[in-house]
Amino acid sequence: MTPADPAREQALGGAFAFTAYVLWGFMPLYFLTLDPTGPWEVVAWRVLLSLVFCALLLTVTRSWPMLIAILRNRRLVLWTLAAGGLIYVNWQVFLIGTLTGHVIETSLGYFINPIVTVLLGVLVLRERMRVTQWVAIGIAALAVLVIIIGYGNVPWIALTLAASFGIYGLVKKQIGPSVDAISGLTLESLWLAPIAGVQLAVVAATTGITMGQAGPGHATLLLLAGAITAVPLLFFAAGTRRAPLTLIGILQFIAPIMQFVTGAWILGEPMPLERWIGFGLVWVALVVLTIDSLRAARRNRTAPVGPVV
Repeated sequence: MTPADPAREQALGGAFAFTAYVLWGFMPLYFLTLDPTGPWEVVAWRVLLSLVFCALLLTVTRSWPMLIAILRNRRLVLWTLAAGGLIYVNWQVFLIGTLTGHVIETSLGYFINPIVTVLLGVLVLRERMRVTQWVAIGIAALAVLVIIIGYGNVPWIALTLAASFGIYGLVKKQIGPSVDAISGLTLESLWLAPIAGVQLAVVAATTGITMGQAGPGHATLLLLAGAITAVPLLFFAAGTRRAPLTLIGILQFIAPIMQFVTGAWILGEPMPLERWIGFGLVWVALVVLTIDSLRAARRNRTAPVGPVV
């Protein structure tokens, strides 16, 4: 078999990752079309339909043996359980923010996420941080402080999204390549299925289930929640296997930029001066972090390679 061309593989990986981030960027607009469905019902359907979609993918790709092998490994099962809990918090808070007029704040969470990831690397993995990384974290902390003081409340949606997705990434790093993308999402959805069932029961007993009550178009869009959840994750997994991390790091800003534009210009959410200052500081921190990452990657490429022992 002809070996894959590295340059072509990297370009393909970049295209896959770009597609994933663009799809994530459109997420708020998709979920807003689901009105009058509330965030608790949307997340419940998202979990259950993701499970169904992943089961179909496992059948088509004949990957059930891989899933069964993972279930026999207690360590991997526990890690996927932790990942499921974290992604549930992320999904639920994101939906609450999106459907209650806080799309701009959800974008702030994903802007802060790379900085949280660096901080977790230091606190949990004991990685040594460079001076410029400390500067970026300091600027980001100042940005949050400006938003708290100027806007009058703690941006809990943004902070919860950044923390939950940052820790989710840390958990996925512990799992590593032992769990493929489809099996991972299947298990995460499986562990969350009982919670989703309880949520639907509570919604049914209170506000009422909207599935099938708002016309066939609405029902179709809601039924697509599983595929719309899984497809970007699969593109992302395919991209990260091929593209260099520096490229992934730059591309990850596409989704929050699109979410910010959606909230500020399409939905007309308020952007007072203090919020512009806070976001501006976050963007400065991200520029510092990105330049530092690119310089570190260039140094690693030009560093002499030692003997293989």
